Amino acid sequence: MGASAWEYYVPYQENLGAALEELQRRVFIAGEYYWAPGADWLPEEERRPRPSTMEELWVDEWTQHSGTHSILDVFHVQREDEEPEICAIQPVTAAEARSVAGTERLTREHVPAIQDLADERGYGRCAVLYDEYGARREIYFWGWSGD
Repeated sequence: MGASAWEYYVPYQENLGAALEELQRRVFIAGEYYWAPGADWLPEEERRPRPSTMEELWVDEWTQHSGTHSILDVFHVQREDEEPEICAIQPVTAAEARSVAGTERLTREHVPAIQDLADERGYGRCAVLYDEYGARREIYFWGWSGD
């Protein structure tokens, strides 16, 4: 299938990990992810319904191999000072923001400038975005996943 880019905007909250968990819950419940065992290219008698829990999702061998091509493919938010790890979200640092966008207070207008900071499949990034008054408005999550 290949790698897929994904991106999401969520309302700002101080705890980035909690924001990630809420987003993942929403995506899972809405079924907004790739579910290989239910794909149209399979004969109808071989298709399986979507799982009812995240545990069921990740027990599936196809999902373990191919992922979901969504935010479900990452498992936690790292601290800014940690080395990037696969299947994790790394926050954009102030230095990175200054380097690619010229400011530490990123807005939606800066998103095109920061998108290349997530350039490898299996890794995700997040950035706090500010409104025109300088208040934290939302969190932008983005990355690449899939086989």
